[in-house]
Amino acid sequence: MRIGVPKEIKSGEARVGLTPAGVRQLVDAGHEVLIERDAGLGVSYPDSVYSACGAQIGEHPDAVYECDLIVKVKEIQGEEYPLLRAGTMVFGFQQLAASPTLLAAVLRAGVTCIAYETVEDAAGRLGLLAPMSRIAGCLAPQIAAWALWQGVSDRRSPDLKGAGVLLPPACGLPAAKIVIIGAGDVGQEAARFACAMGCDVVVFARRPERLSALQGILAQPVTTRILSDASLTEALRDARVVIGAVLDRGRRSPCIISRAMLGGMRDGAVLVDVGIDQGGIAASSRATTHADPLYRDSGILHYCVPNIPALVAQSATLALTQATLPYVRLLADRGLAGAAQADPGLARGIAVHGHRITDPRLAEEAAASGSSDQARA
Repeated sequence: MRIGVPKEIKSGEARVGLTPAGVRQLVDAGHEVLIERDAGLGVSYPDSVYSACGAQIGEHPDAVYECDLIVKVKEIQGEEYPLLRAGTMVFGFQQLAASPTLLAAVLRAGVTCIAYETVEDAAGRLGLLAPMSRIAGCLAPQIAAWALWQGVSDRRSPDLKGAGVLLPPACGLPAAKIVIIGAGDVGQEAARFACAMGCDVVVFARRPERLSALQGILAQPVTTRILSDASLTEALRDARVVIGAVLDRGRRSPCIISRAMLGGMRDGAVLVDVGIDQGGIAASSRATTHADPLYRDSGILHYCVPNIPALVAQSATLALTQATLPYVRLLADRGLAGAAQADPGLARGIAVHGHRITDPRLAEEAAASGSSDQARA
C-alpha cells in the first residue's frame, strides 16, 4: 500500500504522523511511504533521516494526498479540502462533530475518515487519544500558572496580562484553588500535576466511579464532587484556575460553564479549556492558537488552544506514534475491510466512509445540528 504523511499546517502544529522508525517498519513490510518535504523538521526529523529509512520525499502535498492511506495528526484543514480524493483513507484526529464545514467536505470528497479519538482497544478504552490527553493534562496546570503569573504582558496587550498570582503555597500564603471538570485521562493528569504543585484541588465528574478511581491513583487526597450546577457554581467563586477536561466520545463537548457561572468567578481567573477541539465546555469558549493563545471574557482569561500537546511536539509525536503504528500497519497490510474485521475497536473509529457517516454518535450530532442531510449510520 502507498502511505502518505503530509506536513501539518494547523497553526502551531509541529507533530508528524510517522517517525523514521515507523517508516522503516512499514517499508520492511513491503509498503511505500511518501513523506512531504520537511514534515518532520518540527520534531528534529530531517528528510535525510526519513530517506535513510526507505521513505520517498514528496515536494508537494498533492502527491501525498494521492496515496491510499494518509497518516496525519490534526484534522484536515480548509486548505487541504481540495486535495482529498475519493476512496482515500485518512487516519488521524478528525474532530468532525465540532465542525459542520469539515464534515461536509469529507462527505463530499468521499474519503474514509478513521478517527484516533474514537478507536477503542480491547477493553473499550480510547488508546490513541489517551497519550495526547495525558500530555495535555500535564501541561494544563503549567499553562494556567503562566497565564496567572504573566499572560501576554507586552504593552500592546494590557488586557491579557496575568493577575500576578502564584499557584503553589509560598511565604505563608495559601495554595491557590484549581477546579478540574472531568476525571478521565486529562483530569487525572491535571490533578496529579496540580497536587505536586501544592495546589488546593477540586475535581468534578459525572460518574462516582471516576472519582473513586482518581483518589486511588493520587499521592495525596483531593476534594471530589459529583458534577451539578449548584456545586460547580459554588466551587468556581474562589477558583484561580479552571481546567475543562470533559469528553463525550464522538460528540461535541457539553456546555457546562454558563455565562452566569462566569459572572460569579474572580476577576483574573484562568480557564484552560482542553476540550476546545470538540467545542469546549464554557459558553464563552472559542478556539485560539499557539501564536495568539489568550483572550479575556467576563473578566476571565481563556486559554482555548485545540492542539496543546504540540507545545512538546517531539515527546507528543513519540507517544502518539507508539500507539498508532500497529493500526497503521494493520490498515496497510489488510486494507480497510480486512483491518476492520480483524479489530472491532478500529472499526468503531471509522467515522465517515463512502459519502456516508458511519459513526452513530456523529450521525446523531449531525442530524441534531442539521449540518448534514447524509447523517445516516
